[in-house]
Amino acid sequence: MEYPIRCTGNDTETGSMEAIISAFKGIRDWVVFTDKRVIAVNVQGMTGKKRDFTSLPYSHIQAYSVETAGRFDLDAELEMWFSGLGKVKLEFASGVDIRAIGQFIAGRIL
Repeated sequence: MEYPIRCTGNDTETGSMEAIISAFKGIRDWVVFTDKRVIAVNVQGMTGKKRDFTSLPYSHIQAYSVETAGRFDLDAELEMWFSGLGKVKLEFASGVDIRAIGQFIAGRIL
């Protein structure tokens, strides 16, 4: 499910602004696309109080691929390969425009 969010935050260390482009929430996990990075949040444990926040800057993406949802495969996938980290795979519901996400990432890394 997509949750469009329009807000900016001021990075006190660099003084630069970071805008949230879009956010997607799954059953437990969620992912946020900003103008500078992807933030993946992995909710862990039975209660969901433990969370892993991973910051993935666009500048470190070496390659990416998108897989659209099909008739029997109901989820769309985004795979990104990062220098020093390896492959990160994100899954989205079939209603998400994964092509638009791929075009957005291409605009950030190419």
